[in-house]
Amino acid sequence: MTLFEGIWIPLVTPFRNGEPDLDRAQQLALTMMDAGVHGLVVCGTTGEAATLSEQEQERVLSAVLEAAQGSCPVLMGISGSDTRALTEKVARLDSKRSAGFLVSAPSYVRPSQEGIRLHMQAIAQATDDPIVLYNIPSRTGVNIDVGTIVALERHANVVAVKECGGNLGQMAELINHTRLKVLCGDDVLLFHSLCLGGHGAISAAAHIRPDLFVQLFELVRNGELASARTLFNHLLPLIQLLFSESNPAPIKAALAMQGRLQEELRLPMTPMSKAGRASLAHALDKMMALPLAKNTARSDLAGQNKAGVLNLVHSVH
Repeated sequence: MTLFEGIWIPLVTPFRNGEPDLDRAQQLALTMMDAGVHGLVVCGTTGEAATLSEQEQERVLSAVLEAAQGSCPVLMGISGSDTRALTEKVARLDSKRSAGFLVSAPSYVRPSQEGIRLHMQAIAQATDDPIVLYNIPSRTGVNIDVGTIVALERHANVVAVKECGGNLGQMAELINHTRLKVLCGDDVLLFHSLCLGGHGAISAAAHIRPDLFVQLFELVRNGELASARTLFNHLLPLIQLLFSESNPAPIKAALAMQGRLQEELRLPMTPMSKAGRASLAHALDKMMALPLAKNTARSDLAGQNKAGVLNLVHSVH
């Protein structure tokens, strides 16, 4: 396995009384790491980055990096429509020694493919850190076409893509015709993408039972597809509920039920509905009762992360 593979968690941002709860963020990061996940993402969509100030984003990043202590890679989410401002931001954050940046296409302005390419190129040239392209047209309003991604992979530090377009055809094309690591961002397609040869996922749903998502990845990687399919079918009802309302409201509701954080979001995000929460509680009980199969490679995977991830990060440069 190389660095940008496996199960990554796009961490929620815990709040307390309207402010980022950095202690809870660190505890959550440690919980995910103990479950054997392969990487963490801060300030992504699930982290409510759009509601965080620049200073808050940097504090959250610093807190999670402190918790990780170099034993687990941490990506920083970068989003926005002002190319100049974002290039300045990644240059400023370059010294944080994160694993790199997860960069979405400009939202709202609906640029051409050439505009997207030049936007991403400018950001890639502003840092030596790895860049993971983030294709999520349902939120940005534009798809990053395969041809654009192929053009961007010429930059040495463009190393992976988080594909959330809901299009298995595009995902398969990326897997088969680029050198990039392809990470699934649509949790309902996780099993399918892994079977196509995908390299892992950045999975919001994996907050809830990260150990089972790591196990699913290992089962597919080891060719145990029947067992993987059975496990995924057990995970799917909860995955669907976790995206039945706007992310990350259901994720935070589930984490609150587990006692991991307060169920607090920033407007315009609102908590999960009462009806949704009732269904979620029932599905969560079933999920928590699922056993982790013996003899998984979880401890080995965690050990790989703890054996010099910073060297892996900077070997990409």
